[in-house]
Amino acid sequence: AAVSRRYVLCEVVSEDPWCRQCIEDRAVGFAIRDAIGRVHGDYGLACCSVSFTVKYLNAYTGVVLLRCRKDSYRLLCSALPFVRQLESRNQRYSCALNTLHVGGTIRTCQKFLIQYNRRQLLMLLQNCTNEEERWCVRKSLLSCSLTEEQPQSEDEEDDGSTE
Repeated sequence: AAVSRRYVLCEVVSEDPWCRQCIEDRAVGFAIRDAIGRVHGDYGLACCSVSFTVKYLNAYTGVVLLRCRKDSYRLLCSALPFVRQLESRNQRYSCALNTLHVGGTIRTCQKFLIQYNRRQLLMLLQNCTNEEERWCVRKSLLSCSLTEEQPQSEDEEDDGSTE
């Protein structure tokens, strides 16, 4: 029987402009494991560590995709607000992790992220002050689409539930 997994889509929020460029998936994973240990103790850490991994990290946008077992995703999600800093290359950056979406497959998270980015761009469009800014945002909006259907890999097994 296949192991049911959950994918948690988050964004790194920080006042420090260098924070996003300097983060690495190892640093994010370490900070999350540390928060789980502080909030839920050894038991929670053991439950979450079984198949926990940072599947994707975009340092430019600050988007992070985490994978964990379905039976422990609530423990993981409840510890995310307690991540207060990331440490990378002996530098500490204060930040927070904002949970955007929890899905049953990577594909559902990708679809959510496209819609989320489209909404963010529409808000930017409404706040534009000149035509050049509007043109740049419209161009970005038009580029938000899924181009081709990818076959599902083992990591994307869908058990029908997207809590």
